[in-house]
Amino acid sequence: MRMVDIIIKKRNGEILTEEEINFVIEGYVKGDIPDYQMSALLMAIYFRGMNIGETISLTKKMAYSGKVLDLSSISGVKIDKHSTGGVGDKTTLIFAPLIASLGYPVAKMSGRSLGHTGGTIDKLESIPGFKTNISEEDFIKQVRDIGIAIVGQTEDFVPADKKIYALRDVTGTVDSIPLIASSVMSKKIASGSDVIILDVKVGKGAFIKDINSARELAKIMVGIGKGFGKKIVAVLSQMDQPLGYAVGNSLEVVEAIETLKGRGPKDLTELIITLGVQTLKLVGEFHDEESMKKKIVESLEGGKALTKFRELVRAQGGDASIVDDYSPLLNAKLQKEIYSLDGGYVEDIDAYKVALSVMALGAGREKKEDKIDLSVGIKLYKKVGDKIEKNEPIVTFYANSSERLKKAQEIFKDAIRIGKKKKDPLPVVLEIIS
Repeated sequence: MRMVDIIIKKRNGEILTEEEINFVIEGYVKGDIPDYQMSALLMAIYFRGMNIGETISLTKKMAYSGKVLDLSSISGVKIDKHSTGGVGDKTTLIFAPLIASLGYPVAKMSGRSLGHTGGTIDKLESIPGFKTNISEEDFIKQVRDIGIAIVGQTEDFVPADKKIYALRDVTGTVDSIPLIASSVMSKKIASGSDVIILDVKVGKGAFIKDINSARELAKIMVGIGKGFGKKIVAVLSQMDQPLGYAVGNSLEVVEAIETLKGRGPKDLTELIITLGVQTLKLVGEFHDEESMKKKIVESLEGGKALTKFRELVRAQGGDASIVDDYSPLLNAKLQKEIYSLDGGYVEDIDAYKVALSVMALGAGREKKEDKIDLSVGIKLYKKVGDKIEKNEPIVTFYANSSERLKKAQEIFKDAIRIGKKKKDPLPVVLEIIS
Protein backbone atom coordinates (compact mmCIF):
# COMPACT_ATOMS: atom_id res chain seq x y z
CA MET A 1 0.00 0.00 0.00
CA ARG A 2 1.01 3.61 -0.59
CA MET A 3 -0.24 6.51 1.51
CA VAL A 4 -0.68 8.71 -1.57
CA ASP A 5 -3.10 6.19 -3.10
CA ILE A 6 -5.17 6.15 0.11
CA ILE A 7 -5.26 9.97 0.15
CA ILE A 8 -6.44 10.05 -3.48
CA LYS A 9 -9.05 7.37 -2.81
CA LYS A 10 -10.60 9.33 0.06
CA ARG A 11 -10.25 12.61 -1.87
CA ASN A 12 -12.42 11.03 -4.56
CA GLY A 13 -15.06 10.07 -1.96
CA GLU A 14 -14.40 6.33 -1.98
CA ILE A 15 -14.67 4.06 1.07
CA LEU A 16 -11.43 3.00 2.76
CA THR A 17 -11.00 -0.66 3.72
CA GLU A 18 -10.13 -1.77 7.25
CA GLU A 19 -6.69 -2.85 5.95
CA GLU A 20 -6.05 0.62 4.52
CA ILE A 21 -7.09 2.31 7.77
CA ASN A 22 -4.86 -0.07 9.76
CA PHE A 23 -1.95 0.73 7.42
CA VAL A 24 -2.44 4.48 7.98
CA ILE A 25 -2.69 4.36 11.79
CA GLU A 26 0.20 1.92 12.24
CA GLY A 27 2.42 3.91 9.88
CA TYR A 28 1.60 7.25 11.47
CA VAL A 29 2.14 6.08 15.07
CA LYS A 30 5.49 4.51 14.09
CA GLY A 31 6.56 7.69 12.29
CA ASP A 32 6.70 6.09 8.82
CA ILE A 33 3.94 8.39 7.51
CA PRO A 34 4.83 12.11 7.70
CA ASP A 35 2.58 14.85 9.08
CA TYR A 36 2.02 16.41 5.65
CA GLN A 37 0.49 13.22 4.25
CA MET A 38 -1.63 12.60 7.35
CA SER A 39 -2.81 16.22 7.15
CA ALA A 40 -3.89 15.66 3.55
CA LEU A 41 -5.88 12.56 4.53
CA LEU A 42 -7.53 14.34 7.46
CA MET A 43 -8.62 17.17 5.16
CA ALA A 44 -9.98 14.64 2.65
CA ILE A 45 -11.96 12.99 5.48
CA TYR A 46 -13.17 16.43 6.63
CA PHE A 47 -14.69 17.13 3.19
CA ARG A 48 -15.65 13.60 2.10
CA GLY A 49 -16.62 12.08 5.45
CA MET A 50 -16.58 8.43 6.50
CA ASN A 51 -19.35 5.87 6.71
CA ILE A 52 -20.08 4.00 9.95
CA GLY A 53 -17.95 1.00 8.88
CA GLU A 54 -14.91 3.20 8.24
CA THR A 55 -15.47 5.08 11.51
CA ILE A 56 -15.68 1.83 13.51
CA SER A 57 -12.47 0.55 11.85
CA LEU A 58 -10.70 3.82 12.65
CA THR A 59 -11.96 3.76 16.25
CA LYS A 60 -10.84 0.16 16.74
CA LYS A 61 -7.33 0.71 15.39
CA MET A 62 -6.89 3.89 17.45
CA ALA A 63 -8.24 2.24 20.62
CA TYR A 64 -5.74 -0.60 20.37
CA SER A 65 -2.78 1.56 19.31
CA GLY A 66 -1.52 1.55 22.91
CA LYS A 67 -2.35 0.17 26.32
CA VAL A 68 -5.93 -1.02 26.91
CA LEU A 69 -7.21 -1.10 30.49
CA ASP A 70 -8.30 -4.47 31.85
CA LEU A 71 -10.94 -3.84 34.51
CA SER A 72 -11.97 -7.50 34.87
CA SER A 73 -10.59 -7.64 38.44
CA ILE A 74 -13.17 -5.03 39.49
CA SER A 75 -16.50 -6.65 40.31
CA GLY A 76 -19.78 -5.17 39.13
CA VAL A 77 -20.83 -3.09 36.14
CA LYS A 78 -18.13 -0.49 35.41
CA ILE A 79 -19.33 2.99 34.40
CA ASP A 80 -17.59 5.63 32.27
CA LYS A 81 -18.71 9.08 31.13
CA HIS A 82 -17.56 11.59 28.53
CA SER A 83 -18.49 15.19 27.76
CA THR A 84 -17.71 16.69 24.36
CA GLY A 85 -16.62 19.88 26.14
CA GLY A 86 -18.33 22.99 27.41
CA VAL A 87 -18.13 26.07 29.61
CA GLY A 88 -18.68 25.62 33.35
CA ASP A 89 -19.02 21.87 32.77
CA LYS A 90 -18.17 20.30 36.12
CA THR A 91 -20.55 17.33 35.75
CA THR A 92 -17.91 14.58 36.19
CA LEU A 93 -17.02 15.94 39.65
CA ILE A 94 -20.64 15.30 40.68
CA PHE A 95 -21.69 12.41 38.45
CA ALA A 96 -18.77 10.10 39.31
CA PRO A 97 -19.14 10.13 43.13
CA LEU A 98 -22.94 10.05 42.78
CA ILE A 99 -22.90 6.86 40.68
CA ALA A 100 -20.18 5.31 42.86
CA SER A 101 -22.30 6.06 45.96
CA LEU A 102 -25.09 3.97 44.39
CA GLY A 103 -22.75 0.98 44.21
CA TYR A 104 -21.51 1.12 40.62
CA PRO A 105 -17.73 1.39 40.10
CA VAL A 106 -16.54 4.45 38.14
CA ALA A 107 -13.09 4.06 36.55
CA LYS A 108 -12.56 7.40 34.82
CA MET A 109 -9.70 8.73 32.72
CA SER A 110 -10.15 12.44 32.02
CA GLY A 111 -8.39 15.17 30.07
CA ARG A 112 -7.12 18.69 30.59
CA SER A 113 -8.58 21.89 29.20
CA LEU A 114 -7.82 22.75 25.60
CA GLY A 115 -8.94 25.90 23.86
CA HIS A 116 -11.98 27.47 25.51
CA THR A 117 -13.34 24.30 27.18
CA GLY A 118 -12.43 23.27 30.73
CA GLY A 119 -10.80 20.00 31.78
CA THR A 120 -11.74 17.72 34.68
CA ILE A 121 -8.09 17.05 35.57
CA ASP A 122 -7.34 20.77 35.96
CA LYS A 123 -10.38 21.21 38.19
CA LEU A 124 -9.32 18.32 40.45
CA GLU A 125 -5.72 19.59 40.62
CA SER A 126 -7.01 22.88 42.06
CA ILE A 127 -7.73 20.84 45.22
CA PRO A 128 -4.55 21.06 47.38
CA GLY A 129 -2.56 17.82 47.16
CA PHE A 130 -4.88 16.02 44.72
CA LYS A 131 -2.88 13.65 42.47
CA THR A 132 -4.23 12.76 39.04
CA ASN A 133 -1.11 10.89 37.94
CA ILE A 134 -1.20 7.44 39.55
CA SER A 135 -0.12 4.02 38.28
CA GLU A 136 -2.51 1.67 36.51
CA GLU A 137 -2.22 -0.80 39.40
CA ASP A 138 -3.11 1.85 41.98
CA PHE A 139 -5.92 3.13 39.75
CA ILE A 140 -7.57 -0.30 39.56
CA LYS A 141 -6.92 -1.02 43.26
CA GLN A 142 -8.57 2.28 44.23
CA VAL A 143 -11.68 1.48 42.18
CA ARG A 144 -11.81 -1.96 43.83
CA ASP A 145 -11.40 -0.42 47.30
CA ILE A 146 -13.71 2.62 47.20
CA GLY A 147 -15.56 2.29 43.87
CA ILE A 148 -14.12 5.40 42.17
CA ALA A 149 -10.95 6.87 40.67
CA ILE A 150 -10.45 9.81 38.31
CA VAL A 151 -7.01 10.12 36.71
CA GLY A 152 -5.26 11.74 33.76
CA GLN A 153 -4.49 9.81 30.61
CA THR A 154 -1.04 8.21 30.43
CA GLU A 155 1.30 8.63 27.46
CA ASP A 156 0.83 5.02 26.32
CA PHE A 157 -2.98 5.35 26.35
CA VAL A 158 -4.40 5.65 22.79
CA PRO A 159 -1.22 7.24 21.34
CA ALA A 160 -2.78 7.36 17.85
CA ASP A 161 -5.45 9.75 19.10
CA LYS A 162 -2.88 12.02 20.77
CA LYS A 163 -0.88 12.35 17.53
CA ILE A 164 -3.89 12.74 15.27
CA TYR A 165 -5.69 15.21 17.55
CA ALA A 166 -2.60 17.42 17.75
CA LEU A 167 -2.51 17.49 13.94
CA ARG A 168 -6.26 18.16 13.65
CA ASP A 169 -5.86 21.06 16.05
CA VAL A 170 -3.47 22.89 13.68
CA THR A 171 -4.99 21.88 10.34
CA GLY A 172 -8.59 23.05 10.74
CA THR A 173 -10.03 19.52 10.93
CA VAL A 174 -11.19 19.39 14.57
CA ASP A 175 -14.92 19.67 13.82
CA SER A 176 -15.22 16.61 11.59
CA ILE A 177 -17.94 14.31 12.92
CA PRO A 178 -16.27 10.95 12.11
CA LEU A 179 -12.96 12.23 13.49
CA ILE A 180 -14.60 13.51 16.69
CA ALA A 181 -16.53 10.23 17.09
CA SER A 182 -13.46 8.03 16.61
CA SER A 183 -11.37 10.22 18.95
CA VAL A 184 -13.94 10.07 21.76
CA MET A 185 -14.89 6.44 21.36
CA SER A 186 -11.34 5.10 20.95
CA LYS A 187 -10.59 6.40 24.46
CA LYS A 188 -13.85 5.02 25.85
CA ILE A 189 -13.21 1.56 24.33
CA ALA A 190 -9.62 1.52 25.61
CA SER A 191 -10.86 2.51 29.10
CA GLY A 192 -12.54 -0.87 29.48
CA SER A 193 -15.87 0.05 31.11
CA ASP A 194 -19.18 -1.75 30.44
CA VAL A 195 -21.50 1.27 30.38
CA ILE A 196 -20.73 4.57 28.63
CA ILE A 197 -22.64 7.82 29.21
CA LEU A 198 -22.07 10.57 26.64
CA ASP A 199 -22.90 14.21 27.32
CA VAL A 200 -22.95 15.89 23.90
CA LYS A 201 -22.88 19.67 24.29
CA VAL A 202 -24.72 21.85 21.74
CA GLY A 203 -24.47 25.62 21.29
CA LYS A 204 -22.23 28.68 21.29
CA GLY A 205 -19.89 27.35 23.96
CA ALA A 206 -19.57 23.85 22.45
CA PHE A 207 -17.56 22.45 19.55
CA ILE A 208 -20.86 21.42 17.96
CA LYS A 209 -23.06 24.48 17.40
CA ASP A 210 -26.27 23.04 15.92
CA ILE A 211 -28.65 20.32 17.03
CA ASN A 212 -28.59 18.38 13.74
CA SER A 213 -24.80 17.94 13.80
CA ALA A 214 -24.93 17.02 17.49
CA ARG A 215 -27.61 14.44 16.80
CA GLU A 216 -25.56 12.95 13.96
CA LEU A 217 -22.44 12.79 16.16
CA ALA A 218 -24.38 11.20 19.03
CA LYS A 219 -25.92 8.54 16.77
CA ILE A 220 -22.51 7.62 15.34
CA MET A 221 -20.90 7.37 18.79
CA VAL A 222 -23.78 5.29 20.14
CA GLY A 223 -23.51 3.06 17.05
CA ILE A 224 -19.77 2.61 17.61
CA GLY A 225 -20.30 1.76 21.29
CA LYS A 226 -22.91 -0.85 20.44
CA GLY A 227 -20.58 -2.25 17.79
CA PHE A 228 -18.08 -2.93 20.58
CA GLY A 229 -20.73 -4.52 22.82
CA LYS A 230 -21.09 -1.57 25.19
CA LYS A 231 -24.27 -0.31 26.81
CA ILE A 232 -24.33 3.32 25.77
CA VAL A 233 -26.52 6.42 25.71
CA ALA A 234 -26.00 10.02 24.58
CA VAL A 235 -27.63 13.03 26.25
CA LEU A 236 -27.68 16.20 24.13
CA SER A 237 -27.43 19.20 26.47
CA GLN A 238 -27.55 22.96 25.97
CA MET A 239 -24.34 25.02 25.89
CA ASP A 240 -25.49 28.44 24.65
CA GLN A 241 -24.97 29.77 28.18
CA PRO A 242 -22.54 28.33 30.77
CA LEU A 243 -23.61 25.35 32.86
CA GLY A 244 -24.23 26.50 36.43
CA TYR A 245 -22.87 29.85 37.60
CA ALA A 246 -19.14 29.18 38.14
CA VAL A 247 -16.55 29.13 35.34
CA GLY A 248 -12.92 28.48 36.30
CA ASN A 249 -11.23 25.49 37.88
CA SER A 250 -11.33 26.00 41.67
CA LEU A 251 -14.63 27.91 41.48
CA GLU A 252 -16.22 24.99 39.65
CA VAL A 253 -15.02 22.58 42.36
CA VAL A 254 -16.86 24.72 44.94
CA GLU A 255 -20.04 24.64 42.84
CA ALA A 256 -19.69 20.88 42.35
CA ILE A 257 -19.43 20.37 46.12
CA GLU A 258 -22.47 22.59 46.65
CA THR A 259 -24.37 20.38 44.18
CA LEU A 260 -23.20 17.27 46.05
CA LYS A 261 -24.68 18.90 49.16
CA GLY A 262 -28.04 19.11 47.37
CA ARG A 263 -28.00 22.86 46.83
CA GLY A 264 -26.49 23.27 43.37
CA PRO A 265 -27.79 25.39 40.48
CA LYS A 266 -31.04 24.22 38.94
CA ASP A 267 -29.66 23.55 35.43
CA LEU A 268 -26.61 21.64 36.68
CA THR A 269 -28.71 19.54 39.07
CA GLU A 270 -31.22 18.74 36.33
CA LEU A 271 -28.46 17.55 34.00
CA ILE A 272 -26.88 15.40 36.73
CA ILE A 273 -30.24 13.77 37.52
CA THR A 274 -30.84 13.09 33.80
CA LEU A 275 -27.38 11.54 33.35
CA GLY A 276 -27.90 9.50 36.51
CA VAL A 277 -31.31 8.19 35.41
CA GLN A 278 -29.93 7.20 32.01
CA THR A 279 -27.09 5.35 33.75
CA LEU A 280 -29.46 3.38 35.97
CA LYS A 281 -31.58 2.50 32.92
CA LEU A 282 -28.54 0.96 31.22
CA VAL A 283 -27.49 -0.88 34.37
CA GLY A 284 -30.92 -2.47 34.22
CA GLU A 285 -31.63 -2.96 37.93
CA PHE A 286 -34.36 -0.31 38.01
CA HIS A 287 -37.47 -0.24 35.80
CA ASP A 288 -39.39 2.72 37.14
CA GLU A 289 -37.93 6.13 36.20
CA GLU A 290 -39.42 7.81 39.27
CA SER A 291 -37.70 5.35 41.60
CA MET A 292 -34.40 5.96 39.76
CA LYS A 293 -34.78 9.71 40.18
CA LYS A 294 -35.67 9.29 43.85
CA LYS A 295 -32.56 7.16 44.44
CA ILE A 296 -30.35 9.84 42.85
CA VAL A 297 -31.92 12.76 44.73
CA GLU A 298 -31.64 10.85 48.02
CA SER A 299 -27.91 10.33 47.44
CA LEU A 300 -27.40 14.03 46.70
CA GLU A 301 -29.56 15.41 49.49
CA GLY A 302 -28.75 12.71 52.03
CA GLY A 303 -24.96 13.05 51.84
CA LYS A 304 -23.99 9.69 50.30
CA ALA A 305 -22.59 11.26 47.12
CA LEU A 306 -20.70 13.88 49.15
CA THR A 307 -19.18 11.16 51.35
CA LYS A 308 -17.97 9.36 48.25
CA PHE A 309 -16.41 12.60 46.95
CA ARG A 310 -14.52 12.95 50.27
CA GLU A 311 -13.24 9.38 49.87
CA LEU A 312 -12.07 10.14 46.33
CA VAL A 313 -10.20 13.28 47.43
CA ARG A 314 -8.51 11.50 50.36
CA ALA A 315 -7.59 8.43 48.28
CA GLN A 316 -5.77 10.60 45.73
CA GLY A 317 -3.86 12.65 48.29
CA GLY A 318 -6.12 15.70 48.35
CA ASP A 319 -7.12 17.86 51.30
CA ALA A 320 -10.68 16.68 52.06
CA SER A 321 -11.26 19.60 54.45
CA ILE A 322 -12.11 21.73 51.39
CA VAL A 323 -15.53 20.03 51.45
CA ASP A 324 -16.34 22.07 54.58
CA ASP A 325 -13.98 25.03 54.18
CA TYR A 326 -13.78 26.53 50.68
CA SER A 327 -11.08 29.11 51.50
CA PRO A 328 -8.18 27.12 49.90
CA LEU A 329 -10.20 27.15 46.66
CA LEU A 330 -11.09 30.85 46.83
CA ASN A 331 -7.58 32.27 47.08
CA ALA A 332 -7.35 34.58 44.06
CA LYS A 333 -5.74 37.91 45.07
CA LEU A 334 -8.32 40.15 43.41
CA GLN A 335 -12.12 39.98 43.48
CA LYS A 336 -14.16 42.46 41.46
CA GLU A 337 -17.94 42.58 41.43
CA ILE A 338 -19.73 44.13 38.43
CA TYR A 339 -23.24 45.60 38.76
CA SER A 340 -26.02 46.09 36.23
CA LEU A 341 -26.37 49.62 34.85
CA ASP A 342 -30.02 49.00 33.94
CA GLY A 343 -32.95 46.93 35.13
CA GLY A 344 -34.67 44.38 32.90
CA TYR A 345 -34.25 40.75 31.90
CA VAL A 346 -31.22 38.70 30.88
CA GLU A 347 -31.66 38.00 27.17
CA ASP A 348 -28.36 36.26 26.42
CA ILE A 349 -25.22 34.96 28.15
CA ASP A 350 -22.81 33.89 25.40
CA ALA A 351 -20.96 30.84 26.76
CA TYR A 352 -18.09 31.19 24.30
CA LYS A 353 -17.44 34.84 25.21
CA VAL A 354 -17.66 33.99 28.90
CA ALA A 355 -15.02 31.32 28.30
CA LEU A 356 -12.79 33.83 26.46
CA SER A 357 -13.14 36.18 29.43
CA VAL A 358 -12.04 33.43 31.82
CA MET A 359 -9.13 32.51 29.53
CA ALA A 360 -8.04 36.16 29.60
CA LEU A 361 -7.74 35.79 33.39
CA GLY A 362 -5.24 32.97 32.79
CA ALA A 363 -7.49 29.91 33.26
CA GLY A 364 -7.18 28.45 29.75
CA ARG A 365 -4.51 26.83 27.61
CA GLU A 366 -3.94 26.78 23.86
CA LYS A 367 -1.65 23.74 24.07
CA LYS A 368 -1.66 20.86 26.57
CA GLU A 369 1.73 21.84 28.01
CA ASP A 370 0.69 25.44 28.76
CA LYS A 371 0.59 26.41 32.45
CA ILE A 372 -2.74 27.75 33.70
CA ASP A 373 -3.93 29.60 36.79
CA LEU A 374 -6.23 27.25 38.70
CA SER A 375 -7.57 29.90 41.10
CA VAL A 376 -9.03 32.44 38.64
CA GLY A 377 -12.47 32.54 37.06
CA ILE A 378 -15.87 34.18 37.23
CA LYS A 379 -19.08 33.62 39.12
CA LEU A 380 -22.31 34.62 37.40
CA TYR A 381 -25.47 35.52 39.32
CA LYS A 382 -28.13 35.23 36.63
CA LYS A 383 -29.29 32.92 33.84
CA VAL A 384 -31.13 33.70 30.60
CA GLY A 385 -34.72 34.72 31.43
CA ASP A 386 -33.91 35.99 34.93
CA LYS A 387 -35.01 39.45 36.06
CA ILE A 388 -32.25 41.85 37.07
CA GLU A 389 -32.53 45.18 38.92
CA LYS A 390 -30.41 48.25 38.38
CA ASN A 391 -27.21 48.09 40.52
CA GLU A 392 -27.74 44.34 41.14
CA PRO A 393 -24.57 42.16 40.85
CA ILE A 394 -24.10 40.45 37.46
CA VAL A 395 -20.73 38.77 37.94
CA THR A 396 -17.71 38.51 40.25
CA PHE A 397 -14.24 38.22 38.72
CA TYR A 398 -11.53 36.27 40.57
CA ALA A 399 -8.10 37.36 39.30
CA ASN A 400 -4.41 37.47 40.20
CA SER A 401 -3.43 40.30 37.84
CA SER A 402 -5.02 43.72 37.42
CA GLU A 403 -4.01 43.75 33.75
CA ARG A 404 -5.65 40.39 33.11
CA LEU A 405 -8.71 41.51 35.06
CA LYS A 406 -9.09 44.61 32.87
CA LYS A 407 -8.82 42.54 29.69
CA ALA A 408 -11.34 39.98 30.98
CA GLN A 409 -13.83 42.74 31.82
CA GLU A 410 -13.58 44.15 28.30
CA ILE A 411 -14.37 40.75 26.79
CA PHE A 412 -17.21 40.09 29.24
CA LYS A 413 -19.03 43.30 28.19
CA ASP A 414 -20.05 41.52 24.97
CA ALA A 415 -20.93 38.25 26.72
CA ILE A 416 -24.15 39.34 28.41
CA ARG A 417 -27.17 41.18 27.04
CA ILE A 418 -29.93 42.74 29.16
CA GLY A 419 -33.21 43.88 27.62
CA LYS A 420 -36.77 44.81 28.55
CA LYS A 421 -38.45 41.66 27.23
CA LYS A 422 -38.54 38.50 29.34
CA LYS A 423 -37.20 35.40 27.56
CA ASP A 424 -38.03 31.82 28.45
CA PRO A 425 -35.29 29.98 30.37
CA LEU A 426 -33.07 27.84 28.15
CA PRO A 427 -33.81 24.09 28.28
CA VAL A 428 -31.01 22.00 29.77
CA VAL A 429 -31.58 18.59 28.17
CA LEU A 430 -32.38 18.76 24.45
CA GLU A 431 -32.60 15.11 23.44
CA ILE A 432 -31.62 11.57 24.43
CA ILE A 433 -30.18 9.12 21.89
CA SER A 434 -30.05 5.49 22.95
